[in-house]
Amino acid sequence: MNYPLIKPRYYFSLLKDIIQFIKKPVNAKDHNKTTKFKIYDTIGLFILKLLFLIPISVIISSIHDPENLTKANMAERFSPLVLFWVAVIILPTVEEICFRLSLRFKPIYFAMSSGVFGYYVLTKIVFQTKISAIDDSFLLRLLCSIGLIALVYTVLRLSNALKQQLVKFWERYFALIYYASCLSFAWIHAFNYEANWMNLLFLPLITLPQLMSAIISGYTRVSFGFQYPLLFHMFTNSIAVSISFLSLAN
Repeated sequence: MNYPLIKPRYYFSLLKDIIQFIKKPVNAKDHNKTTKFKIYDTIGLFILKLLFLIPISVIISSIHDPENLTKANMAERFSPLVLFWVAVIILPTVEEICFRLSLRFKPIYFAMSSGVFGYYVLTKIVFQTKISAIDDSFLLRLLCSIGLIALVYTVLRLSNALKQQLVKFWERYFALIYYASCLSFAWIHAFNYEANWMNLLFLPLITLPQLMSAIISGYTRVSFGFQYPLLFHMFTNSIAVSISFLSLAN
């Protein structure tokens, strides 16, 4: 039986692949791997991330360890079951649609990413509230997001010239799109912390774990399909939430 996850050289091969992709992102799906090996690779990349992240997190926390206000706020607002549902199912789905879905260009993908990004802007900048907050502004934020999805999709369906221009833009500038996706995903997590100069100064360090996740998720989304980074994200969050539950229990 072939079990690549127990072979050290398999991880060196994965690391080589992801480094090559970072150096020169290619917007092409990998048709040579079966679903089984795509799952293996996704799990292998998760293990690689942990191997790098654990020592890096220890180093970062020894230098600067700000409180994650979003995590504390969600723990206060939600019961354990609802918190698990929000943190493991809803938020990963929303974030993957926003930052990864449209890495492979299609009108519906671009429209959905645009709508969800609009929801982020309304939530964080206009109303200055929480992504998961069901408050007085929630219905307006949700309807505006849905409306933006419908508007962008309709425009792209009606204007073939605009759609073709975007297709060419994706082909020509995919590397920049990938890098922008990774950085924006990482840096949007700055809203999880108190807005002060110290946190701003250490922003690259604070958001390094999210940047690592974005690099891997972008690679798996383009190479394997949308479901793989989504499952990667859900699994990552499930471990974080489980650890939080255990720490609270103790």
